[in-house]
Amino acid sequence: MNDLDHPPSPSPAGHALRRAAPALLVYAGVRALGLAVLAVWGAAAGKSPHTLLSARWDSLWYTRVAEFGYGWEVRLPDGSVHSNLAFFPLLPWLERLVAAVSPLSYADAGLAVSWLASLFAAAGILAVADHVYGRRAGICAVALWAVLPVGIVQSMAYSESLFTALAAWSLYALLRGRWVWAGAFASLAGLTRPVGAAVVAAIWVTAAVQVCRERRAAPRVLLGVVLAPLGAAGYVLWVGHRTGGGLLGYLDVQAGWGNGFDFGFAFARFIGEKFTGVPGALAGVGLIVGVALVIWLYVTGVRQRQPLPLLLYTGVVVALALCAAGYFGSKPRLLLPAFPLLLPLAVALAGLRTSRSALVLGSVAVASAVYGAFWLHGSGPP
Repeated sequence: MNDLDHPPSPSPAGHALRRAAPALLVYAGVRALGLAVLAVWGAAAGKSPHTLLSARWDSLWYTRVAEFGYGWEVRLPDGSVHSNLAFFPLLPWLERLVAAVSPLSYADAGLAVSWLASLFAAAGILAVADHVYGRRAGICAVALWAVLPVGIVQSMAYSESLFTALAAWSLYALLRGRWVWAGAFASLAGLTRPVGAAVVAAIWVTAAVQVCRERRAAPRVLLGVVLAPLGAAGYVLWVGHRTGGGLLGYLDVQAGWGNGFDFGFAFARFIGEKFTGVPGALAGVGLIVGVALVIWLYVTGVRQRQPLPLLLYTGVVVALALCAAGYFGSKPRLLLPAFPLLLPLAVALAGLRTSRSALVLGSVAVASAVYGAFWLHGSGPP
């Protein structure tokens, strides 16, 4: 008997890549469709898809941080101040790094980081859903995240894809009991967006439950708990020191943008004000249906006994998105990282025949691509 009778077993990395390949191909296909529709729409409207994706709205703020650093601000006629200190640093740091080692501009570096991060996010969502419900449900979860109506943001030079990737892999590590990795990813997520607090909450509460159950705290658990908040805490403390506002300095910066946590009262008033005419009333009904759907999906996840880390993370993301004041049009975008909300739908799709689930997802993908192009050529994401 020779070595040919026993071919070498595949490496863990190779096995993981082959397992993830179908989901990543589906994800890439959906996003390519969205970009193609955006390109066609842009050609007809005389607008540059490249500009829409990389050099408008928040993308401009990130590239200015990458190019010039912090300290740039805009004073509005009403006296409020929009400071770039509101934007967490990991994405602009990566933009600066990519631009330094490649011929790409800061804007194009932002696109490259976002596109690569979106693939890592898709892989992370697959890993989480596969761990909890199986590979078929995992592929469906990735497809559902790709076809969300605001899924085009995943292909913009925004931080949602990067944050979702870090959050998903942190949660996966937590589900597997790899506390140090969970804490490290959480720390990086905390350097990406303020909602990194959701990942920290998932780690801390899960750790507290485990310590109470086992009546001891393993060193790796403690290390993960300590690592988790370092990124967000470090940036918030730095902003407080720079502005002279102390621990509340970052909140003051956000207040300049009109942001703050008011338990959803401002959002409720915003919805109520829609019911002043027929078009507004239809929009108000749509908003109520959307919020009800989010709540129903979360409750369904609870009933399906999703793991505690997923429920904690999703609950905080949803609460921060729906209960924050200001930029109400951003709510759907702010909910993008709440991917565990999609797991009940993914389980249902996984139970269908492949042809039926493909038909459903394909139809929604086309609608999402058209909506994404329409959205970016209109008001776009604030």
